[in-house]
Amino acid sequence: MNCIIIDDDKVSRMIIEKYISKTEFLNFKASFDNAIEAINYFNIDSDIDLIFLDIEMPEMSGVEFIQNLKKLPRVIIVSAKEKYALQAIEYDVTDYLLKPVTYARFFKAVQKAYEKYKEETASKATTEGIFIKSSTASFIRLLYNDIYWIEALENYVVVNTFDDKYTIHFTMKSLLEKLPLDIFKRIHRSFIVNVNKITIIEDNSIIMKTKLGNKSLPIAKSYRDDLLKDINFISK
Repeated sequence: MNCIIIDDDKVSRMIIEKYISKTEFLNFKASFDNAIEAINYFNIDSDIDLIFLDIEMPEMSGVEFIQNLKKLPRVIIVSAKEKYALQAIEYDVTDYLLKPVTYARFFKAVQKAYEKYKEETASKATTEGIFIKSSTASFIRLLYNDIYWIEALENYVVVNTFDDKYTIHFTMKSLLEKLPLDIFKRIHRSFIVNVNKITIIEDNSIIMKTKLGNKSLPIAKSYRDDLLKDINFISK
């Protein structure tokens, strides 16, 4: 989950940033000491899943920030005062943390946000999709959940499902911009995969199960760490 921090308390920002770095399913994007800069940031990068937000700030309060943002991600309030808790509930915030925040309490809050995030991601994969142009000039709708991997082929890309493939005149970069980045990850300059369809991850490859049997796809070293960071795994 991509995160930002909005808090005029420098020490609080540093603590939350440290906690984010310790939590594998969180990705720190930016930190702001005022809400106005944060709103301007959203005009540049709207791919934010979670906000850690203080209430009492100069020029624009945390509540005013919530009211001014058109599309609100999940919000966890981090405040030194308990009196704003009832007001925060009205805006459906995920949790309300009182300073000083311990890591245990922080983790409980972000775990709650992460569970909701995973539920929404799974729902998006099964109900949303893209239209691609077939060889007959008609458009075929593919659900995100139906797409297993995408392969670059010179000036074309091949979209692979469990039992079929579709070749379209498109670039990998342009297609990736149209796909949800929480579901589709680039593992190689020539391959994008649906992380929910990965069967096995090996040292230099991943295995996808298809109608014709297992398909091995290479993982470039430059993409491996990002892939592992974004999936759930348990190691010995």
